[in-house]
Amino acid sequence: MKKQTSFLFIFSFCLLFAYSQVTSSDAGLKVPQDGIRNSNQGFASQEFRHGVQAYYKGSYNEAIMQFEKALSFLPNDSLILEWLGKAYYKSGMEGSALAYWQAAKNNGYGGLLLENKIEVVRERRVTGESNEAQIRLTEAGSFDGNFNDNLVFSGPVSVLPNFDGTLWLASYNLNQLLLMNQNGIVLQRVTGPINGFDRPSDIIRLADNKLLVSENAGDRLALLSSKGSFEKYIGEKGRKTGQMVGPLYLAQDEFERIYVTDYGNRRVDVFDKDGNALFFFGGKSSDFAGLKGPTGICLVNDSVFVADDQNGCIYEFDRSGNYVRALVEKGTFSKPESIKLWNGALLLCDSNKLISVDYDTGAIFEYARTGNAPSRVTCASGDINGNVLVCDYTSNELYIMSKLQELVGGLFVQIEAVDASKFPNVVVEVKVENRHRQSLVGLQESNFYFTENKRPVNNFKLLGASSNNTNADITFIIDRSNTTRAYKNEIESSIKEITSTLDDSFIVRIISAGEIPVLEYQGKPSLLNNFSLDALKNPFASKINLDLALRLASNDLIKGNKKRSILFISDCNEDSIDYSNYDLSELTAFLNNNSISFSMIQLEQKAADEKLDFILSNTFGDSYYVYRPAGLRSVVNDILQMPQGVYQFSYTSSLTTNFGQNYLLVEAEVYLLNRSGRDEAGYFAPLQ
Repeated sequence: MKKQTSFLFIFSFCLLFAYSQVTSSDAGLKVPQDGIRNSNQGFASQEFRHGVQAYYKGSYNEAIMQFEKALSFLPNDSLILEWLGKAYYKSGMEGSALAYWQAAKNNGYGGLLLENKIEVVRERRVTGESNEAQIRLTEAGSFDGNFNDNLVFSGPVSVLPNFDGTLWLASYNLNQLLLMNQNGIVLQRVTGPINGFDRPSDIIRLADNKLLVSENAGDRLALLSSKGSFEKYIGEKGRKTGQMVGPLYLAQDEFERIYVTDYGNRRVDVFDKDGNALFFFGGKSSDFAGLKGPTGICLVNDSVFVADDQNGCIYEFDRSGNYVRALVEKGTFSKPESIKLWNGALLLCDSNKLISVDYDTGAIFEYARTGNAPSRVTCASGDINGNVLVCDYTSNELYIMSKLQELVGGLFVQIEAVDASKFPNVVVEVKVENRHRQSLVGLQESNFYFTENKRPVNNFKLLGASSNNTNADITFIIDRSNTTRAYKNEIESSIKEITSTLDDSFIVRIISAGEIPVLEYQGKPSLLNNFSLDALKNPFASKINLDLALRLASNDLIKGNKKRSILFISDCNEDSIDYSNYDLSELTAFLNNNSISFSMIQLEQKAADEKLDFILSNTFGDSYYVYRPAGLRSVVNDILQMPQGVYQFSYTSSLTTNFGQNYLLVEAEVYLLNRSGRDEAGYFAPLQ
């Protein structure tokens, strides 16, 4: 570990010089050595300072106005051009941002750092995530079960990623569950009840956030709290309903029923959410020869997919256990094991390979293989950071796999805000993403390196991560088009049902979307227990301007909690919704660049129109039918579990402020396994 730390320290200085860019001393805002500036420099400096302060407060329109004023005094100043581009980027106008950044780059400003930023933003706009359905995975890093001659884990068989970036790992040979962070540090070891686990084989998270572990040699399931404390056993050894012999993999459906592949009994056992036995299936029937070696299991919509390691294929059943079909031909796979849903397809482990299987057509695509060395991958699961975590039982390793272009492109790091009001104590917020807007959560203080003018800062400390926040700001946008008049009860009940799950640490806003959007309510969710549409001021309209409503909602959310979401309640009538004021790409960029998720409560169960679907597909969030069987209470939990890769730090600055007039630089670097990223920004200390 010491060698790795020293390597990163040396590597960081190499990156600092490789990415060196023109600072304020090279820009038109430079204060001459004699302390005398001409009038244009003085006016530009004043407007620039106001622009920086407005930017850090989230007032991006004001920042744009101030930077443009500054640019009028010092045309083509590279530093002002860069900041003007940053303000346009946060406002969703990425085309304008790229133009200003390119102008600064053409001046010889910014170096590789600005060039990389231009490349990432341009790539996001042109290609998007939709072209990445089938891109091969490569190893981004690995955690060895043997570290410095110490046995950390042995026989990793299953991995469960958590929403905060940590993960649970089932160690088959040690009869333990390990809680580990992104850097492979073991945070907790769980050995189960007093008599311990008996060969834990799989671990899943249930709908109530509790953990369920299958014990292969114990012929039972162990129910644990979300923190790993043992609560009770489910099932016992035997062949009757509710009994099992050698349980392997687990799954749960939207009705909270638990499915277990029972290898010894060659079937799938089903329990209710409380652990009561319901039925089993997978035996021989008139149209099915029966399961021979059931291993991995995965539920998609109303289908249950079960892998069979004796027949080398995947079978599809309905949720009642009726046989539907063989998804792929017998003998397609050599030793199929775990199945998880990832990237819109089934992710299957087969000997030394990771394979994508289309659950509609059965088409297969090989994501990766571990090589020719002895290997047996038993479980692969996508984590919240867009990686795939892979257990290799034979080599005793946990692999972290990513798309190749993510490793080549590195991380996209942005300094979001700097608070120097208590200078020399400085507080900085940093956002960390991959190249395709996926936030990276679970990073630790050791993953960050801060400098001022290429010198390490003093008293550096991680204050917190937004992914750990347990509350959020939520804004409801209510469709006030004429066609929604008939859905009064549905709209009122959906708002009451969702807000009933919130405590008063949440801030809720209600915006009525009519011809002109109106902010109808802002405050505690508890005051909405008796919410009524009759209290809304905005009248019904033949057409609503959804784009204006989205901008209004976003402007308030930007200055609120780091976890923030918009919920649009609508019947999705495309003839009633207008988007003529803002380009759709600008709307989605505005939401994404400010980490605002967008979800929809559909009053009618139908596909959204093309434009609304574009917003849904290009932002983070989901769509929910108002009468869906699971209800709407889980909507808030989905919002809280969305990745938010914003981290807050404090340090003590050693820079001189010139009575608050100097533009002070801070640089942030991030390292995670084989990836890294960097950003730099400036700020002003208070005037003296």
